[in-house]
Formats: sequence, structure tokens, C-alpha cells
Amino acid sequence: MDRHSIEWTGYIPAITTPFTRDGALDLEALGAQIGWMREQRLHGIILAGTSGEWFSMSAAERAALFTEGARAADGSLWVIGACNAFTAEEAITHAHAAERAGLDGILLTPPPYLVPSRAEIVQFYRDVSDATDLPLCVYNWPRGCVVDMGTDLLAELATIENVVAIKNSTGNAAQFLESMYALEGSVRYFGLPTSELGADLALLGHGDGLMGSGAPLGADHSDYWRAIAAGDRERAVALGARDRVVMQRWFQPDYGARFGNQQAIMKTALRLQGVPAGYVRRPLLELTGDEVQIVADTLRDLGIDTRPPVG
Repeated sequence: MDRHSIEWTGYIPAITTPFTRDGALDLEALGAQIGWMREQRLHGIILAGTSGEWFSMSAAERAALFTEGARAADGSLWVIGACNAFTAEEAITHAHAAERAGLDGILLTPPPYLVPSRAEIVQFYRDVSDATDLPLCVYNWPRGCVVDMGTDLLAELATIENVVAIKNSTGNAAQFLESMYALEGSVRYFGLPTSELGADLALLGHGDGLMGSGAPLGADHSDYWRAIAAGDRERAVALGARDRVVMQRWFQPDYGARFGNQQAIMKTALRLQGVPAGYVRRPLLELTGDEVQIVADTLRDLGIDTRPPVG
């Protein structure tokens, strides 16, 4: 497989996983949330990513999430299942669940917390690739994995049979660009910023889109990439500027939250728009009243109507 084995492009967010107030997985709310994503004309979604709180879910819950996600998307969105885990055996279990659900591919970080060596990371990806027929997107996520995979390592991973794409969330801009130029001919490359520089690079034909987080601005995110495809720099930059407001008010440069936690911020932003995004599961905590107000004020400043949050 290579970049031509798939058609993934545009905005593909890691969506939130709805939990009830007592922590139960709420698949009915997931279906409704995905219905909203379809109305917003997103290009695809990622299930059980960082925004989807994979770390607090059982294997059975993740499998149920994949099944309901595929049903709700009904072929109108690319659906990618995150298989992040501490061992290849666990990741393969999740990959097989993604296969049974009929997902379009899987997303995989190196094992978090362990800080594996280069050889261990390569073997981890080879083990998972050998056990599945699904296309695989490598996720470089230094904040969550304490490993920032550089160009040489990403290039080696790109040679593994099922690897078709890279989601690069490094905070090192020079490294991001170096990897983009080195790898974009062989794999899909996601992560261009929605800044003027990102728009210019995309208009020059670099990168394939953005695997973002939560889609709190709905169609804004996907329309940015439609404007790029149409060659409309002015509209793309204007839409990107709205996304930058969110990124700067809610998040640090390394993608850490400025208040509360990333998952609660995204769920609050969606619930304020009437989307049933649910609540976070412990150990994460809901935002305080003052923090909810920051999210509400940001949405209102962007001209987005808010209402009392739904479940």
C-alpha cells in the first residue's frame, strides 16, 4: 500500500466519545453526533483518538464504538479507528475490531508512556501491519507519547506494507516541513496549520489535509480545505483565522489545554451548539463554570449561536 491506496484528504477530526454523566458509553449520542458531522460536510472522522478518550475505554467499548461509528457514518464519511495501545497485541485486537466494523483504516501512535527505542517503534508498527489488511496512518504525537519521530524514522515506517499516511503533530516546525518534503510523495501527509503559511503550502500542493480535534467549528474546518481545492486563498485564510482563534484561546503551542482538559473543552464547545457530545470520563473532569464561559465567549465572538449545553 501507499498514498494512492486511499483517498483521504481534507479535514478528518478525532471526534469525542459521548459518555453519560455517570460514565456509561452513550452510543445513541455518538450516532447523533456523527449525524451532525455529516450535516457539516466533514470529510471523515477518527474514532477513539485522543479526543475520543481511548485511554479510559475497554476493548469491548472500543469495538462497540467502531461498529456504531461505521453504522452512523453510513459510507458518507471516511471512518478511521484509533488503535493506540501499550502493546502490539492490544493494538491488533483493536485493529481486528476495526476490520469487523468495516472501517476505512486505523490510526496508531507509538506505545505511550514507555518511551520505546527506534527499533522497538519500527517492530511495533510492523507487528500491527502484519496482522491487519487495513490501511494504517502513523501518528506522531510527541505530547502524548514523549517520542518525537523525526524524518528518518518516519521514512522507515513509511516503507511498512500497510502504512499509507502520517499524521504529524510535532511542535518542531522545521522538522514538520522536512518530513513533509521527504514523505509526501509516498504517503498522505496530514498536519498543515490553518495559518497563512499553511494555506500557501497547501495551495502549492503540499500536504493532504488536517486530522484535527473535535470539529468544534463544524463546516468551517472542511470548507477551509474546499477553498484550498478551489484555489480561493482569501476564503481559506479567513476560515483558517477563525480556527486560529480557537487554537490560541483554548490551547498551548504544544496542543496542551490552557484550562481544564482538551476533551472537556471540545465536548463543552459541541454541547453549547446543541450537539450531544456527552461528558468526560474520570480521571478527566468537566470544566468549571468560569471555564465554560471562556468556551462560550469564544464561540459567540466567532458568531456561533450558543444555548444551554445538551448532554
